[in-house]
Amino acid sequence: MAELTTLARPYAKAAFEHAQAHQQLANWSAMLGLAAAVSQDDTMRRVLKAPRLTSAEKAATFIDVCGDKFDAKAQNFIHVVAENDRLPLLPEIAALFDLYKAEQEKSVDVDVTSAFALNQEQQDKLAKVLSARLNREVRLQVAEDKSLIGGIVIRAGDLVIDGSVRGKLASLAEALKS
Repeated sequence: MAELTTLARPYAKAAFEHAQAHQQLANWSAMLGLAAAVSQDDTMRRVLKAPRLTSAEKAATFIDVCGDKFDAKAQNFIHVVAENDRLPLLPEIAALFDLYKAEQEKSVDVDVTSAFALNQEQQDKLAKVLSARLNREVRLQVAEDKSLIGGIVIRAGDLVIDGSVRGKLASLAEALKS
C-alpha cells in the first residue's frame, strides 16, 4: 500500500497543481474518479495488462472507453500515466488527489455509523460539533448498523471515535481479560 502511494503521489500532485492553477479542482476530481472506476473494471484490467499492446494503444483504448468525459489535458495526463505503465495506479492517484483537494478546501468526509437512523436535526448538530473539533467543513455520510446495539461510530480519516454499545462492551471484555 505504501509503495502504491509512493508511486502514485507524483501524478496526483501534478494533476492537483494543474487543476488548482486553472481553478478546475472539481472537474479534475470527477475525471480522476471516472478514470479510477474504469481502471478497476475487469475487462479494462485485462487490457491494461495485455503485453502485446503498447502504452499508446492502452491509453487510446482507455480514453475511448471514457468518451468525451475527458478534456484534452486529462487525455494528455492519461497518456503520460500510460507511458510510465502506471494506469493501474489510477484509483490511488484519484484518492490522493481528493485528499489534496480536501486539504485545500479545509473539508473532510466523515463516515457516521449509528445503531438507529439519525434525523436531519441530529445530523446537523453532529456536523457542527465535528466541524468545530476538526477545524474543517464536515461532509457527513450516515449509515445504519443494528449490530452496534446503540450509539455511533465516527470515522474521519485516521480518527475513529467509537461511541457504540458494542465498542464499550468489547472494551469492558478486554479490561476484564487483563
